Amino acid sequence: MTENPLPGIKQFNLTGRCALITGGSKGLGYAMAAGLASAGCNVALFNRNLEEGKVAAEQLAKEYGITTKSYSGNVTDISEVETTVESIVNEFGRLDILINSAGVNIRGAIDELSPNDFQQVMQVNVEGTWNTSRAVTPQMKKQGNGRIINLASTLGLVGLANRTPYASSKGAVVQMTRALGLELAPYNINVNAICPGPFLTEMNIPIADTPEAKKFIVGATSLARWGELREIQGAAIFLASDAGSYMVGSMLTVDGGWTAK
Repeated sequence: MTENPLPGIKQFNLTGRCALITGGSKGLGYAMAAGLASAGCNVALFNRNLEEGKVAAEQLAKEYGITTKSYSGNVTDISEVETTVESIVNEFGRLDILINSAGVNIRGAIDELSPNDFQQVMQVNVEGTWNTSRAVTPQMKKQGNGRIINLASTLGLVGLANRTPYASSKGAVVQMTRALGLELAPYNINVNAICPGPFLTEMNIPIADTPEAKKFIVGATSLARWGELREIQGAAIFLASDAGSYMVGSMLTVDGGWTAK
């Protein structure tokens, strides 16, 4: 027995820390918010729909006994993002974790999509991620530590037909994660990404029972099924906690074996 035993499960304790989750009122964002809350983390949600966010925040506070608040705005509006981050720091006293979960997906063949379709996906998924990361960086530098977790995708690592806007945006998030990880590591700020495979979220319900989904999406995984929301929580807790302190610019795939093939 050593005098200083390894901390083990204690590394996952997030008590007293504060996390900002964009798009945290539903789907993967809410699942990750609940995961962090279960580890003792206070949670601020940033969504376009304020009422939806309030309901989600109240649920988290009631179930986990943590402090929560919902903020409304658009991740593509840098002024709204900066104002929200300032409000969170003023109200919570700190900001330790950012999860960039806000995202959109517009599917279709390239000659059937409009330039606006492509721009919309890039603005939310790429520009929005950059905006929020930029906004939290000064506070995390001031604190001398922080965690930024981006939501990339398996489609940032592999291709799929009729997904040019989404795959392009998530490929950009992958490279942003690597570049920002190198930039912020000297400040003890860890930047990493989770690359989910096919999870049955609100975004994917419209295609869940289509032949395409069964063949090219669910069929691409080794487990041959959609991911369950609870299965994203462990990755988020890991990267947000002291357990992930040696992770920099990494892509953590939670994809049922899609990218292993």
